[in-house]
Amino acid sequence: MSSAWESVIGLEVHVQLSTRSKIFCGASIAYGAEPNTQACDVSIALPGVLPVMNAEAARLAVKFGLAIGAEINQRSIFARKNYFYPDLPKGYQISQFELPIVGLGSMDIDIDGKPKTIGITRAHLEDDAGKSLHEDFHGSTGIDLNRAGTPLLEIVSEPDMRSASEAVAYLRALHSLVRYLEISDGNMQEGSFRCDANVSVRRANDTELGTRAELKNINSFRFVEKAINFEIERQIELIEDGGEVVQETRLYDSDKDETRSMRSKEEAHDYRYFPDPDLPPLILSDELVEEIRSSLPELPAARLERFVHELSLSNEDAVKITQDKDTADYFEALVDSGTEAKIAANWVLGDLAAALNASDCEIGVSPVSPLQLSQMLSRISDGTISGKIAKEVFNAMWNGEGDADDIIESRGLRQISDSGELEKIVDEILSNSEQQVQQFKDGNEKVLGFFVGQIMKATQGKANPQQVNEILRKKLD
Repeated sequence: MSSAWESVIGLEVHVQLSTRSKIFCGASIAYGAEPNTQACDVSIALPGVLPVMNAEAARLAVKFGLAIGAEINQRSIFARKNYFYPDLPKGYQISQFELPIVGLGSMDIDIDGKPKTIGITRAHLEDDAGKSLHEDFHGSTGIDLNRAGTPLLEIVSEPDMRSASEAVAYLRALHSLVRYLEISDGNMQEGSFRCDANVSVRRANDTELGTRAELKNINSFRFVEKAINFEIERQIELIEDGGEVVQETRLYDSDKDETRSMRSKEEAHDYRYFPDPDLPPLILSDELVEEIRSSLPELPAARLERFVHELSLSNEDAVKITQDKDTADYFEALVDSGTEAKIAANWVLGDLAAALNASDCEIGVSPVSPLQLSQMLSRISDGTISGKIAKEVFNAMWNGEGDADDIIESRGLRQISDSGELEKIVDEILSNSEQQVQQFKDGNEKVLGFFVGQIMKATQGKANPQQVNEILRKKLD
């Protein structure tokens, strides 16, 4: 983007709350059920049925509000947001408008090592719509109402972000937070964490906001960044060519990497909000708010600080580990099992992460448990195996061949640490390498690596590297 322009970005994030039932009825919200098998009388808006508030949804919303230091409105109002889509049987969505459950708050993000605070305008409760299905219906549209009534917390940011990378950093921090709080599984593929981006541009040093376009329902961090970047460039080119940005809702097409117009953007008055007559005000007692406050877990920022100051991790490693709660939990279990923190970080971010990526596996269901990995790493520190052999042991554990000790014994991987045996092997290698011995004596230190490689080859990688180096130095000096 040209320095002559500045982008202004705000995000609206819909977080599916981890309740067992829908927000205004007792129907299940379990993912993957056959279409329309979880659509109850409230979900399909049968005449005469009444919504009943799910208390757990309110608790989870308050938990989020407290975690971001927001105002908690102990009296909030539900409203009807009127619009007409085939997957909205009521003809309106139950949401919160003038008085949401969570008011002003903020979140800190890290941008290239520098902190930035993103304001959060509000977070309000609402029910989800159903889903329109366009595939396999021979030109018709199918309607699945299983999602109708699913509890959502819509988190609305201030327009405080100035680039797509800042927007992604905020979105990742928010995703991490809701998972730490255990208010949502944050599964973007299943629709549990969806993002709408409001994007506008203005000339540098202008104070007035430009006309914004809303990019709807983007379901991956990568696509959020690509969609925003495309939209910024589209708006700049449009204005520079003499056109005007119109306020509208746009869809991001990931196949073509472009946004395209869906419809004109509605204003609040288009929805004809009014208080829902079937739902009384939601009242939260002081005792309930304090009970929820006392249940807050250690949050990502606090955990990061503890890993840096108490475990002496680098800030870079701590950021990578604490970004995902399951990764941080695994790392901490590994340290609690006796592994030194830096070694634990190296394996969690290195070999373990690579194996998880290759297998498309989440760390929470890793085939190698923290205890198993800790036991294997202890075999490196006590000299039973080398770091190189450890990779073979790890792969065998990953493939279900047993614990480290079983694999070491069954495969005969124990290091050769007998100095007498190693000296015989070293003598044989040196006697067969007169040219390289002379090179070393002439000052070529690099040739030491040749000797080590030959010894490792002769011992199938089982020689203790530290002892090999000591013996070689002694015999060559």
